Amino acid sequence: METTCRQSASGTILLLLQLWCFSFISIAEDIYDPTELFSISCGSSTNFSTLDTRNWTADIHFLSPTTHLSVAAPSLTPSTQQGPYTYARLSHSPFTYSFPLTPGPKFIRLFFYSTSYQNFNRSQACFSVKAGPYTLLQGFNASLNADADDDPSHSDILFREYCINLQDAENLNIIFIPNTTDSYAFINGIEIVSMPPSLYYTDPDEDYTEQPQYVGTTTPYVIENKFALETMYRLKAGDHTISSSGDTGMLRTWDADSKYLVTQSEESIEYKATTNLSFTKKTPNYTAPDQVFRSVRNMGMNDSNNIKNNITWHFTVDSGFTYFLRLYFCELNPRFNEAGFLIFSIFIQDQLATDWADVFLWTKNWGVPVVREYVVIISENQKKVNLSLKMHPNPKSRVSDTQINAIEIFKISNYKGSLAGPNPDPPTQPAVVTHQDSNKKIGVSKKTLPAVMGAVFGVLLLTLFIVAFFLVKRKKNIAVESKKHGTTREGGSSSLPSNLCRHFSISEIIAATNNFDELNVLGVGGFGNVYKGYIDDSTPVAIKRLKPDSQQGLKEFMNEIEMLSQLRHLHLVSLIGYCYESNEMILVYNFMDRGTLRGHLYDTDNPLLSWKQRLQICIGAARGLHYLHTGAKQMIIHRDVKSTNILLDEKWVAKVSDFGLSRIGPTGSSMTHVSTQVKGSIGYLDPEYYKRQRLTEKSDVYSYGVVLLEVLCGRQPLLRTVEKPQVSLVDWAKHRYEKGCLGEIVDPALKGQIAPQCLRKFGEVALSCLVEDGTQRPSMNDVVGMLEFVLQLQLQDSADGNVVWESSGDYEGRTTKDMFSSSHSNSSGLNTKSYGNEESDQLIPQNVFSELEDPKGR
Repeated sequence: METTCRQSASGTILLLLQLWCFSFISIAEDIYDPTELFSISCGSSTNFSTLDTRNWTADIHFLSPTTHLSVAAPSLTPSTQQGPYTYARLSHSPFTYSFPLTPGPKFIRLFFYSTSYQNFNRSQACFSVKAGPYTLLQGFNASLNADADDDPSHSDILFREYCINLQDAENLNIIFIPNTTDSYAFINGIEIVSMPPSLYYTDPDEDYTEQPQYVGTTTPYVIENKFALETMYRLKAGDHTISSSGDTGMLRTWDADSKYLVTQSEESIEYKATTNLSFTKKTPNYTAPDQVFRSVRNMGMNDSNNIKNNITWHFTVDSGFTYFLRLYFCELNPRFNEAGFLIFSIFIQDQLATDWADVFLWTKNWGVPVVREYVVIISENQKKVNLSLKMHPNPKSRVSDTQINAIEIFKISNYKGSLAGPNPDPPTQPAVVTHQDSNKKIGVSKKTLPAVMGAVFGVLLLTLFIVAFFLVKRKKNIAVESKKHGTTREGGSSSLPSNLCRHFSISEIIAATNNFDELNVLGVGGFGNVYKGYIDDSTPVAIKRLKPDSQQGLKEFMNEIEMLSQLRHLHLVSLIGYCYESNEMILVYNFMDRGTLRGHLYDTDNPLLSWKQRLQICIGAARGLHYLHTGAKQMIIHRDVKSTNILLDEKWVAKVSDFGLSRIGPTGSSMTHVSTQVKGSIGYLDPEYYKRQRLTEKSDVYSYGVVLLEVLCGRQPLLRTVEKPQVSLVDWAKHRYEKGCLGEIVDPALKGQIAPQCLRKFGEVALSCLVEDGTQRPSMNDVVGMLEFVLQLQLQDSADGNVVWESSGDYEGRTTKDMFSSSHSNSSGLNTKSYGNEESDQLIPQNVFSELEDPKGR
């Protein structure tokens, strides 16, 4: 009895301490009272409460009568987390929970504790979950997902939250379906909470201007009742979370945004309750807890030691879905007492959402919460991609800063009603089996070991004879087949990866190109001819055929196939397939109607591009290179960035192409470069890479800087027929830049098109890519942000009717300091010093994969 009393007293003290701690977390008043709230502890036979205000109920009354084979079992490894993790409901057969619900939107929350249970091994949990007509999870491997979660605060705990909108009063059935007869399904907890009808779903009576907008357009997007949503992220500014007990009655958890920041920012500010919040019909008081609107994240204003130009978050999401973003704002800074003090731009997935975000303009007062909603499509690519959110100060703002209070991101169900994403890749660690374990498993005793080993040796010897016989026979067959078709495999190379893309027969290629008719030749490069062809009756494609005397071969051919087959991005050219037979090595790509970027800049009969078109194309190509450097599983260095390797589709969208020279970047945290033979194209080679044979992603940045100068100046990187100072475009541009006369070398075709501010900024960006020290060059991410800013400057000046650049005389006589004033250079975040380039006109030309020496429209 004494022991019991002591335990009870200890428990009471612990409870009081925890409640005392909760008093500092700004627990919100329950200003929304859910009409339905079920918190079910699956597998448990008793009811209990947890400190997050949840009352957990045993699941037996919600199991469907048709469910007979499921079992309740305790976890073999007790969880340290509070919640429904002591027991689980498990089964090798499907089982169903049924909930009586009224019409309207509901949260569905699933709680999993990925561990082993009696007679259920952790690694065999693989199943699907359906809720009414929606697929929430499919082929869900709990252990892989738990192992991929790097948050140590809830090891092996998995949580999923969904929103569905029931149309009629009905029982909602949630079904758990094992993938195979060897796998099983399980669940530890289910929660269903009703929510206000227009919290996340669009009010049909709402003004269309208030509805979510497609990013990059003014087109509204209605979050219809037929959609299911999955909560991907719910974040507040700062380093602290708001627990479910601090929410506005719906038991939502608000995590800290700091984990997802990829740029430096000011510490988040917590405004005390000195100003009352004034909620509106559009943003009612249950939208989010008060603390969400009193916590603000700023980029931080520039100072001499810390130059910033944006604040950026990255969120890992599944590709192939549409995403719904809710951005929360509330102006509580007493300094900002009218519109125009703080204006900033918002970019989502590198697309402009708005260039004039002014919270005071939106709300007309302090302390008025407001939510802005956007929708973006993430095209199907690799399994996981980074969805980016960026905010840049607007040059018209009186204060060069940005602000935000909270971020919510939801995945929207696809046309099949599915929200299911792929599992993480399994770990590649090989299993180590000790000698002792092996003997125990096989059951071999010391007395029988010699006999068993002898038998095993005999079987192995016989197997080797059989394998050798068939290998010899197969080799003879391959030799006969190779002789028959003229097929060769250089250096014993492994077979081509036919599982990665389509394999074309030589007869299909001959039919597509009309037997390689010269009339279909689009261009000639170091790899060979490029033909226009048609496959599947009418689909136009670009077909590249290796010429017999090419110095490139199987290595570059394989490299391009393996690289491009695994990369999918709006700004990368898409590989359709290949042909490798009858001594032919052929690549088949999507056809790019507008040809190469170079084909619209100089030495061409094509119409020349406008300045706005050039900027948009540069931004697209930069996004493609940024994806190569950061978006794929491993960094990819293109190694041959140039204007002929930037293709344009029918809508003038830029696509980076030709990956024959590409290399995987440094793979270890201690590695800074890849030591490799110098390859690339004359005029574009990074001098640091050329001199030291050390390749980094900044080598691509240098080459891209040369492309920017080509775009600005409308000429080749190297011209042997001009005066010596002008032979190298890079050297010439640096010289004129230092003299403050960059306008002298601008393409005459652009006369009257470029705004002065825009020209200055563009010159900064280009020259910063070309500094000698690669570590001082910006990343492609920085380049994308700055070029977007350049485009905004151009559009803004055009909208204001400002005078644009007319002639080189505008900059004659100006110094570098005058031309690139501190008010602009400080905001760029780019290094504009050390531009010497003594060896740029001494680079040795390399035969490059797919170099178009005579480019025409593809």
